[in-house]
Amino acid sequence: MARRPARTRRPAPAARAGSAVTDASPCPCGHPATYGACCGRFHTGAAAPATAEALMRSRYSAFAVRDAAYLLRTWAPATRPATLDLDTATRWQGLEILATTEGTAFHTTGTVTFRARHTTPAGPGEQRERSRFERHDGAWVYVDGTFPDGDA
Repeated sequence: MARRPARTRRPAPAARAGSAVTDASPCPCGHPATYGACCGRFHTGAAAPATAEALMRSRYSAFAVRDAAYLLRTWAPATRPATLDLDTATRWQGLEILATTEGTAFHTTGTVTFRARHTTPAGPGEQRERSRFERHDGAWVYVDGTFPDGDA
């Protein structure tokens, strides 16, 4: 297994203007832990998600706290956009994991199907996606997603 270079620890995105999430807040991903003990540690670079599902949850939380840098950093180089402009009017309200395939420490690929609820000035909505993940340089990264029609 290739050794990964040491990461520079970044300040928590909760310290950024416009985010109401702090290290002591409930984690947006839905796990019963604080943001600092759950997804926040991934966002700062203090830890790396061990599974595709953990990466999915941390990416959802990154949308919730508007951490575009983390989203880009955890996107597969082959499919990563040059920039990411997050809609500041969207408020993420909850994440539900519907299904997972592979994506554990013993796999190199995996999928996570999820439903994410949100509100915008136009009203409530949801995004349902089947996301593909793969290992890149030893870490899980998001590859792409499809939008399933009612199947998990």
